[in-house]
Amino acid sequence: MQLWSGQQFERATAPFCSDLFMLWQRGKCKHLCGTFDDVNQSEICRAYIVSAIEKGKQMQNHTIVTLKKGEGRTIKAGGMWIFDNEIDTITGSFHNGDVVTVHDFDGYPMGRGFINQNSKIRIRLMTRKTEQEIDRDFLRMRVKNAWEYRKTTVDTSSCRVIFGEADFLPGLVVDKYEDVLVVECLALGMEQFKETIVELLKEVLAEDGIRVRGVYERSDASERKKEGLPKVKDFIGEPFDTNVEIVENGVHYMVDVVNGQKTGFFLDQKYNRLAMQRICKGKRVLDCFTHMGTFALNAGIAGALDVTGLDISEYAVSQATENARRNGLEDTVHFRCANVLDELPRLAAVGEKYDVVILDPPAFTKSREATKNAIKGYREINMKGLKLVKDGGYLATCSCSHFMTQELLAKTVKEAAKATHKRLRQVEFRTQAPDHPILWANSANVPESYYLKFFIFQVVEEK
Repeated sequence: MQLWSGQQFERATAPFCSDLFMLWQRGKCKHLCGTFDDVNQSEICRAYIVSAIEKGKQMQNHTIVTLKKGEGRTIKAGGMWIFDNEIDTITGSFHNGDVVTVHDFDGYPMGRGFINQNSKIRIRLMTRKTEQEIDRDFLRMRVKNAWEYRKTTVDTSSCRVIFGEADFLPGLVVDKYEDVLVVECLALGMEQFKETIVELLKEVLAEDGIRVRGVYERSDASERKKEGLPKVKDFIGEPFDTNVEIVENGVHYMVDVVNGQKTGFFLDQKYNRLAMQRICKGKRVLDCFTHMGTFALNAGIAGALDVTGLDISEYAVSQATENARRNGLEDTVHFRCANVLDELPRLAAVGEKYDVVILDPPAFTKSREATKNAIKGYREINMKGLKLVKDGGYLATCSCSHFMTQELLAKTVKEAAKATHKRLRQVEFRTQAPDHPILWANSANVPESYYLKFFIFQVVEEK
């Protein structure tokens, strides 16, 4: 038998690393080195077969997740999630957060995504192409596409630049407030890419002459616990002044990215607030759950005669009041701290009436199981709001819950109108701003990206 040097053996096996790896997986490499008579040659063979196998591991994504027959309906329809009960087998080793390959029950490749056994959302897809490496070039392409889309569809001075699954970067949100970025990461697998994506986004923005002053992380949502992640509130990079002044629809706001809700401000209602400006001109307006005074200030800037904003948070009311002064609206736009559910009946009892009532409550449900109770909550708040609208006035009402569908919200508002003997004439139906795009899956909206439903009605008493 001809004896090979280690270098000769390495050259000979290099083209077959993947094949050797597959043989090793099937347990067919263990006797390969025993055919050599020379002990030294056998050891050289063994060492380089091990080396070849390791290279094969690196060359292949050797962890394959196979779905059960009939499962994977969400990703087959265009979605991005695979749930724990849809998986049949997992072949290969992995750590939570690793990128794995997904096959259908018959071996058909479905894509690549990161896996997390702590979560019911077991895999979040990153790509449909099983040969695609999740590397810097891939991430740059995703970031660039997200920014180009915003440049086409919205005012980019302040906007959501990356919206998770809808931008094919699952679990990651990045909001831009003028020259500040705020990052929210809700998925374990995205943690490894988070800072690279921020770096790439800064590069992409710089190409358009936008210099990022600072980046702050607001990954402090409870959803992180489901992923086995701790809550994080901290700077990414150098510290900076986290109070940022933005301008939206002609209204100036001071955004506190550290202490404000979510990432500091609700950008998703931008164009819904703008739509209310023409309705509120010359009117008496009540803005419920006002937060930083956004709808109230849009009413004021449009020329409303008198505006009242209500919120249960003293901090929110103080911020809203300061924003009114910032816009020179302190004489017409006023805010007070109150529990809206208690305050609306009190206002009705003393005979108050408004030309426009705006209801922008927090999500009453964050799970499918709690939807029944949420319906009661939405029905109650709409009944109380309708009682305060003058005949011929307007009601704006919305839900930011994934699980409160457009049809369900419409049905609930209709029941509230019936109970209060009001007739509703729909002015328009709206959703979230285009920088929060809704990813469609064939003929159905994927629930993880479609959540905001916004109705405007004219209210007419039955006569």
